[in-house]
Amino acid sequence: MKVLVIGNGGREHALVWGLLRSANVQQIYCVPGNGGTATLERCHTLKLSSDDFEGIARFCTVNNIGLVVVGPEVPLALGITDYLQQHSIKVFGPSKAGAQIEASKAWAKELMNAAGIPTAESAVFTDVNAAKDYVRKQGAPIVVKADGLAAGKGVTVASTVAAAEAALDACFAGQFGDAGQSVVIEECLVGQEASILAVTDGITIRPLLPAQDHKRIGEGDTGENTGGMGVYAPAPVVTSEIMARVQQEVLEPAIAILKQRQIPYCGILYAGLMISPEGVPKVIEFNCRFGDPETQAVLPLLETPLDTLMLACTDGTLAAHPPIEWKTGAAACVVLAAPGYPGKYPKGMEISGIEAAEATGAIVFHAGTSAKDGKTLSNGGRILGVTALGDNFDQAFARTYEAVNAIQFEGKYFRRDIGHRVRSST
Repeated sequence: MKVLVIGNGGREHALVWGLLRSANVQQIYCVPGNGGTATLERCHTLKLSSDDFEGIARFCTVNNIGLVVVGPEVPLALGITDYLQQHSIKVFGPSKAGAQIEASKAWAKELMNAAGIPTAESAVFTDVNAAKDYVRKQGAPIVVKADGLAAGKGVTVASTVAAAEAALDACFAGQFGDAGQSVVIEECLVGQEASILAVTDGITIRPLLPAQDHKRIGEGDTGENTGGMGVYAPAPVVTSEIMARVQQEVLEPAIAILKQRQIPYCGILYAGLMISPEGVPKVIEFNCRFGDPETQAVLPLLETPLDTLMLACTDGTLAAHPPIEWKTGAAACVVLAAPGYPGKYPKGMEISGIEAAEATGAIVFHAGTSAKDGKTLSNGGRILGVTALGDNFDQAFARTYEAVNAIQFEGKYFRRDIGHRVRSST
């Protein structure tokens, strides 16, 4: 089978890597891919844009592509699945209507409340003054979210009313474009965050291993939010009892109400959760795609061929698919970022030591990279995700950091305390 993967980040490199491990996958094409996917055998880069639906459909038809896997949320929100399916192309990724679960936080909140899914109390505003009045009434801490897609940077956990008001000003002033012209204001949930990615065909839904990422730029989980600075799996905070509750109280009700509303949903439903100190899970947000960097920790532990899971979803046969099999042990991923990230950062820095890092047994997933004249150059804020496996978290992180230290580029930044909750020492 030939597969086409859309996207150019670390998540997409991990998806390509995972799919290529299957004996059923002959070739993979990336639109547009990155410096890492360009080096993989049986992987080809296509000079197409992810929003060129017509060009992608034409390529898939001419080249007999058996499956399209959509990595990022933006093409899904724009309706790429609907367009390709109209051309009889199999797509792992929800419809435009289903992608609203990420594309509009207000829409997702209404869905959760209608389904009885546990989540934070919230209110939606399109007027900055009304929003500020609400914040003053509720007090802090409080959470301000741009309603639309903001590349993972539209959320402010405000510890003071002044900080919340500043976040509202930024949203309505256009910092996130149209995404911030409507805002969701939520109560601030307390506990540990966890990410549960689940595969679904729109009828049956099965969770993958739970993961826990570190969103803050600074050590000790301080500073600005990022797309994610590191992650590990499986997350011990999600016990078997909590996972059962998530299945019954979150995942199954979400798929049931989507089906009830006749909204096609095939692909990944990603539940970002807050687990309270008492062990009660509540949904912070839903995403309509694989997480980044969660995918880079979860897929290396997957024993079941990734393509069979995806095809079971596209074919509507997930209920009949055998139980998902996993490696034992743990996976740890640490993100290497450009200096200045998540603010302004330079591009075009030469990266060395990747081969030495991989020689340790680690997997180096490229995120913001490009290949030029035989060199690997930086091309984004989060540049690489370095993943290693181990019998336990201490071993996995020791291997990961050994590989991280082998990689060099100007101003390299990474957190040294990723996994501090599960490591013996940091």
